[in-house]
Amino acid sequence: MSSSGGSTGSPGSVLSVAARFFDEYLATTPHKLKLLDAYLFYILLTGAMQFLYCLLVGTFPFNSFLSGFISCVGSFVLAVCLRIQINPQNKGDFVGISPERAFADFLFANTILHLVVMNFIG
Repeated sequence: MSSSGGSTGSPGSVLSVAARFFDEYLATTPHKLKLLDAYLFYILLTGAMQFLYCLLVGTFPFNSFLSGFISCVGSFVLAVCLRIQINPQNKGDFVGISPERAFADFLFANTILHLVVMNFIG
């Protein structure tokens, strides 16, 4: 049996695939999408830290934890929708929607989301 052409699953091959993915991401992704990806990563970390805090300390003011976590999840979903709409590769799917219109929709939906979250806190 020869080992030509098969994937061995070695850590070196995984690292080389990750490095190539990262290099292609840096080379081909527009700056606006990179900025939005950084925002998405920040929201993801914030939600993970809130959930970890809930596991370690407890959920005494449960409405506060739930409001913060719902805010993170909702903001993440809305930002992903914005990223899909402003991605130049998806221009054919969103013919009548300009990037400015997508951003205005994002701001409006975020305002409604955070009004609901603030109301839920009590």
